[in-house]
Amino acid sequence: MTDAQLIAEVLRGDPRAERRLYDAHVDRIYRLAWRMAGDETLARDFTQDTFIRAFDKLGDFRGDSSLSTWLHSIATSVILNGLKKVQRIHGREIGGDELPEVMAPLREAEPDLKLRLRRAIEGLPDGYRTVFVMHDVEGFTHEEIGSALGIQAGTSKAQLSRARARLRDQLSDFAGEWAS
Repeated sequence: MTDAQLIAEVLRGDPRAERRLYDAHVDRIYRLAWRMAGDETLARDFTQDTFIRAFDKLGDFRGDSSLSTWLHSIATSVILNGLKKVQRIHGREIGGDELPEVMAPLREAEPDLKLRLRRAIEGLPDGYRTVFVMHDVEGFTHEEIGSALGIQAGTSKAQLSRARARLRDQLSDFAGEWAS
């Protein structure tokens, strides 16, 4: 069944078609949400919100891009807006002016590259992290990323390059350890 046929069935109210559409895309949407949010509960919430919004707006899908790209653009919007909301809530809970200044160590002693990589990715600016995760982790092309995020493919390429450079800098102390 093609995407167009599946969409037509969903719009006719067929719950089995809704389930097929959901099942076909939920894993990829969840992985994107988890990698961007770094939190299982948030990833589940963002995945659910993505499909709620997608089913509400399915009648507006024009087919200019693939259904997968369209769903990922919705997911990206849901995730980024959700993360901003979480940051605002946490900012109110902590009260940044009340915190004492703490000197961070110049170099954190962390032998686990996987943990350091996750932290480095989470520390990237939102745009860099989004493009990095979508391209290098999820395998989207720059054209698909551009379509999903509403940016030019060249902007996606530039943000990916900058994200990789920051990650290289942050993980440079591991550079020689993994060479064979």
